Amino acid sequence: MIRVGLGYDLHRLVENRRLIIGGIEFAFEKGEDGHSDGDVLIHAIIDALLGASALGDVGSFFPDTDPKWKDSDSAMLLKEVVNKVYAAGWKIENIDCVVKLEKPKFNPSRIRVIENLAKILGVQTDQIFVKAKTGEKLPPVGTSEAVEAYVTCLLSK
Repeated sequence: MIRVGLGYDLHRLVENRRLIIGGIEFAFEKGEDGHSDGDVLIHAIIDALLGASALGDVGSFFPDTDPKWKDSDSAMLLKEVVNKVYAAGWKIENIDCVVKLEKPKFNPSRIRVIENLAKILGVQTDQIFVKAKTGEKLPPVGTSEAVEAYVTCLLSK
């Protein structure tokens, strides 16, 4: 059996927060506003994996109403989810991602992000790809007010 999952996330960019994408910190004057560390890419990956495996969604696992998850490391959340996906008998075949971000430039860090995600997920780097797009100066991404991520994944059992 194979299943496809779709994940999406958007976070407002604000001052006095770190910008973390795929578990890698980017130097920028703004960061994601979120209950956890706000890692938009990891949150979208979590939703894609949970959707494909029919185990839930990021909000049902890590509700933003629970102070336990305040400022938590999204990489740790992803590790917890992927362990549940594997325990349910699923195998990750591939994950394809799009990050929409006007600034800073994503591509110089793409390999680091892919390597970090592969390590967290326990897969090979050629099973993950991350593409970057800008907002073409259109709000909210193009005016650096937000960052978005879209993710698809293929699971097999």
